[in-house]
Amino acid sequence: MTPSTAIPANVPTAEDVRAAADRISIHARRTPVLHAQVDGRTLTLKLEHLQLTGAFKLRGALNALLAGEKTDKVITASGGNHGLGVATAARLLGIEAVVYVPETVPEAKARRLEASGAQVVRVGEHYAVAAAAAHKHAESTGVRYLHAYDDPFVVAGQGTIGYEIAQDAPSCDTVVVAVGGGGLVAGVRLGSGGRQVVAVEPEGCQSLHAALAAGEPVDTPVDSVAASALGAARLGDVPYAVLRENPVTPVLVSDAEILAARDRLWEEFRIAAEPAAAVPFAAWLAGRVPGDDACLVICGANADWRPGD
Repeated sequence: MTPSTAIPANVPTAEDVRAAADRISIHARRTPVLHAQVDGRTLTLKLEHLQLTGAFKLRGALNALLAGEKTDKVITASGGNHGLGVATAARLLGIEAVVYVPETVPEAKARRLEASGAQVVRVGEHYAVAAAAAHKHAESTGVRYLHAYDDPFVVAGQGTIGYEIAQDAPSCDTVVVAVGGGGLVAGVRLGSGGRQVVAVEPEGCQSLHAALAAGEPVDTPVDSVAASALGAARLGDVPYAVLRENPVTPVLVSDAEILAARDRLWEEFRIAAEPAAAVPFAAWLAGRVPGDDACLVICGANADWRPGD
């Protein structure tokens, strides 16, 4: 990756991921790994959908609120899962949370957000619109804004997934991660002990592919069945800075492949994953994942859907 933009301050490192693992361990679950065979091939699943809130986002939120600037109130924007993570982390730490979400947020996530005790504000059709409104509110009130993925503490917190995989599934040679704004894949790349990391995006949400092609993060269209979780219109500057120095293997999957993989997760493992969590499995099923023993991060299960018969 040829850099064409300035490197952000405080780009996280592998040491930051290890510190985050110690910092959040009292609150976050160390989710299990499952070794299995599908279609005669070996794979491992990191069952992060068993995390508190049903998604990985709690890790980054906890690390940011514990390690970053101290506050008694936080504002954020989210497609749903980050908001749940921030709301839950805030409740655990005695902090007030305001979460902006798109009007298109899945009802399963909206209900859980409201039940968490956070103030929920619905604005716009996509994450970017909700984020702009949240930023404006934070700036006008002087309240801390916590970005869903473009924050070094958030990236380091998400990286604890890779750190756990390296310890709990040492035979895995490849880690496969879904990409939205890049916080998860950047963190996992730092935390996974030098393993190859495959970054999978829906064909309709290509923030990483677009950034790699342009040599910097750029705005991209958002149109996918997985857009509620992977619908960032632009890769974060912090994740891009990490990935510029620590390359990953980018892969695309179609919406049809994502939905088929989601249903296959149910058929094989009785995992009721949201579409974004099936993205790594979609790439693996399609034969686009290198390595002999890949670990797929099942990142969340916060969606209403009915498995096929």
